Amino acid sequence: MPKFNTPLEAFLYWEKHHPDKIFLKQPINTKTVSFSFREAGDQARKIAKKISEFNFTKLSHIALLSKNCAHWILSDIAIMMAGHVSIPIYPTLNAKSIKQILEHSESKALIIGKLDDFASQKAGVPDIPKISIGMYGEDEGELWEDIVKNNEPLKNITEQNLDDLITIIYTSGTTGNPKGVMHTVGNFMESTTTLIKLFALPQHLRLFSYLPLAHVAERLIANSGTILGATTSFTESLDTFAKDLEKTQPHIFFAVPRIWTKFQDKILENLPQKKLSIILKIPVLNRIFKNKLKYKLGLKEAIFICSAAAPIASSLIKWYKKLGITIQQGYGMTEDCCVSHFNLPNASKIGTVGKALFNVDAKLSPEGEICVKNPCLMKGYFKSPEMTAAVFDDEGYLKTGDIGEYDHDGFLTITGRVKDQFKTDKGKYISPGPLELEMEKNTNIEQICIVGTGIPQPLALVTLSELGKSKSKEELVDSLYKALTRVNPLFEKHEHIDKVVVMKEDWNVANGLTTPTLKVKRIQIEKIHKQFYQEWFAKNDKVIFE
Repeated sequence: MPKFNTPLEAFLYWEKHHPDKIFLKQPINTKTVSFSFREAGDQARKIAKKISEFNFTKLSHIALLSKNCAHWILSDIAIMMAGHVSIPIYPTLNAKSIKQILEHSESKALIIGKLDDFASQKAGVPDIPKISIGMYGEDEGELWEDIVKNNEPLKNITEQNLDDLITIIYTSGTTGNPKGVMHTVGNFMESTTTLIKLFALPQHLRLFSYLPLAHVAERLIANSGTILGATTSFTESLDTFAKDLEKTQPHIFFAVPRIWTKFQDKILENLPQKKLSIILKIPVLNRIFKNKLKYKLGLKEAIFICSAAAPIASSLIKWYKKLGITIQQGYGMTEDCCVSHFNLPNASKIGTVGKALFNVDAKLSPEGEICVKNPCLMKGYFKSPEMTAAVFDDEGYLKTGDIGEYDHDGFLTITGRVKDQFKTDKGKYISPGPLELEMEKNTNIEQICIVGTGIPQPLALVTLSELGKSKSKEELVDSLYKALTRVNPLFEKHEHIDKVVVMKEDWNVANGLTTPTLKVKRIQIEKIHKQFYQEWFAKNDKVIFE
């Protein structure tokens, strides 16, 4: 395979040498619209020409508000062709958050793609040039289709330099306002080539893009697709997700722990654990069942299956392993461009996030905070020099904010977040992460947040999984009480969970209690529920329904 210096160089190569190969597949209204490299290049050039007509200075910021779709990738290529910097925005954000990012990023224009409810987000968009994709039902500003129909392609494509800014990624903000992480073309290429090397990814592989492209991990997987001349497919909707994934059978599948839990719920809903265990004990039936299940999940041909972005319970990884599905857990963040630690096929240990990668130096601070240095660390937070300085130590290591420990083989285990630690009124510090992971082994629990500021012992605030919601109150109480009696002896006395409090409503992006990547927003949950901690702690019941 040729060696590429930039994503744009790679795209132009595939466009020239494999013009008729399918680059993107977009399902819509039960049909699939495909874009060859030639068609993708033609549309991207015409949109780039339109952007260039705005006469912005080089490396201006162009925002992109859309769910994952073919036009997200086409827009990104067009922004690069025109010599500008992309500002991806999570498609689930409300008008206030969108306004905050557009203003802070100094975005000069906005491309509006596939969205569920732009009408409710529109108030957050200032008076800047806008391009909308009519195919997805939007008509704000100029129509993409009209531009493609009436414009000439951009002839002089801007050459990318490794030191040029390629994007500003706004972090999803579990602990406060989002921060704009600046990454260069060189950072993206370093991270992508690391991924390709580690997992020996082949050319022309199949990808399935569904986690938000505004998130660094999905963006880098998409970038690897461009480098390798891959075909990337998308999902039409949540309702068609399973069918779209099964049809694609991607070679890479990356999911956050919530999604692995959802898959497990669905499997157990159709096949209770007792029956599943019996099937897995019968050799011939075992093999047939595993192959059929992997195909149904869309994982039959996956060469790399991973979980990241949040801790995943070891019990869940082991459960999938029995089904013939090996999930490798990794660790990285927006600021280090995902190049940090990973479990690899030849060096893997369940319960850890793997060893430091070949191009990473890592250490623990005296307080146990994980610090990393690699060739693709962010260039800083946009317009925040003080915050940037605070996140690097004197040796140039990035302070991750995570607490961890290494075993004698060099495998890293994340034990908590520096900012997540809290003190009970006994004056003892609690790191909620390990407690949460143990409690999540109970399949009736969907989400969990261990809290306890101002009371003697921690409480577990939980939402129920679909499996949990199908149980009677008595069954739930019994199950959650058993979880407490199993988990508490594993920890010091001051860490013992006193009660489980079952929440009335789920935590999601819409109510502001999870990030777009489905991480629980601890600060927001505490803000709502802290006033009730003492009242709940005073109750005699071990399981309380809010």
